[in-house]
Amino acid sequence: MQEDKHGKFKRLAKQRGERILKDLQLLGNLSNTNNYTYTEADVKKIFATLEQELRFSRSRFQKTISRNRGIDI
Repeated sequence: MQEDKHGKFKRLAKQRGERILKDLQLLGNLSNTNNYTYTEADVKKIFATLEQELRFSRSRFQKTISRNRGIDI
């Protein structure tokens, strides 16, 4: 049986979301100063980049949702 578009979306969103969460946990491991050194500027750059990409990804969904709503009469 072929997977429908929504089923495919749900499957891939789950896989990719879990991978992102795992990578964020691994990123957090870098805060261990017994193993790594970093500056406040390093941390700001990392999180600014992540926040920018998150905003961009969210905006792509919002544009599609707005477009699919159509005109309410």
